[in-house]
Amino acid sequence: MMSNLPAPAVLIAGANPTLIWGMTSEERLRRIAVARKLPTTRTEPDGPVLIAAASHVFDPQWIGFMLDRPGAVLTSGDVPVLAHLTGNRSADLIRKAMAEGHPLPEELPVEIVRAEDHRVFYNVALRKREEPMLEPLTPGNVRAIERMSYFGAYKGVTDILTKYLWPEWALVLTRISAKIGLTPNMITGIGAAFCVFATVLFAYGHYWWGMAAGLVFMVLDTVDGKLARCTITSSHWGNVADHGMDLVHPPFWWWFWATGLAAWGLAFGDATFWWVQGVIQIGYWVQRAIEGIFMRRNGLMHIHVWEKIDSDFRLITARRNPNMVILFVATAFQRPDIGLIAVAVWTGLSCLFHLVRLIQAEVRRANGEAITSWLAA
Repeated sequence: MMSNLPAPAVLIAGANPTLIWGMTSEERLRRIAVARKLPTTRTEPDGPVLIAAASHVFDPQWIGFMLDRPGAVLTSGDVPVLAHLTGNRSADLIRKAMAEGHPLPEELPVEIVRAEDHRVFYNVALRKREEPMLEPLTPGNVRAIERMSYFGAYKGVTDILTKYLWPEWALVLTRISAKIGLTPNMITGIGAAFCVFATVLFAYGHYWWGMAAGLVFMVLDTVDGKLARCTITSSHWGNVADHGMDLVHPPFWWWFWATGLAAWGLAFGDATFWWVQGVIQIGYWVQRAIEGIFMRRNGLMHIHVWEKIDSDFRLITARRNPNMVILFVATAFQRPDIGLIAVAVWTGLSCLFHLVRLIQAEVRRANGEAITSWLAA
């Protein structure tokens, strides 16, 4: 295993002029190496080396898989695409086979790992089980590969709108953004402007325009993350900005939705205003706290991936997007006030559900049961 070995240098075999997400295969491999803090080299190093074929595009998970397998070569259709070598006895032959797209000589002293064995990995960051992408990169299949890499970057456990309503919209916007050179941080900034605009519109009771601005923000909130993963340009501060915006803005939306009711002649009385806001505001932070406690108590595993019921409930739990569905329906019936009351009720019920799940996890751990994700089974 890699724990006692130095990190291998990444050496790219061959060349490929075909662009994917606006970059060459070589540039994509370089970015993957940088993201994993692996050195890159143009010549064979004296120490361990990870040789990668420019002819193929593969999910970064394959890099992690091969880092744990020194002396192994990953093949696709009998052609080598990744090799982790600790000595250079076979490096020349393997690199030549990759560059020319030929099978390896049979006598090489390496372990062959076939991608066709359909290895399924559990992606902790994206909360899903998946078969990582590994495809030859040619001009004829660029769009298909971009589509695969885009959906490969999609979270498996998320809310109902993000999962089912706008993946195709976000794919189009992600492609356009990559083509014209927009960065994920630029997308986050544009989305933040729409988020603030939506908040102002809600405050004055312009709910339909506010929801339109909010929809743009919510879709862009998907695009920035997918663009970062597809173009291998994720950054610490970009991640902080994206998740910070996600965390902070919902309470403001629900507060100013309540103040905007006056423009509709539906303003809450003082008692109703404060109990609705109390349940929504406190419930929002309590639910976040429950999620944080669960993660700290269970090896940073999200509560939403513990058992299937938790993943299913994540589709509709009282987060921003499901709450906006409730408000949309209520506003369509000219009762945005009832919609906000429904959000308060649903927030309370969601908190109760997660609290029960947290207690159940504590009881099971006390009884000696391991708390693991059903997706990792």
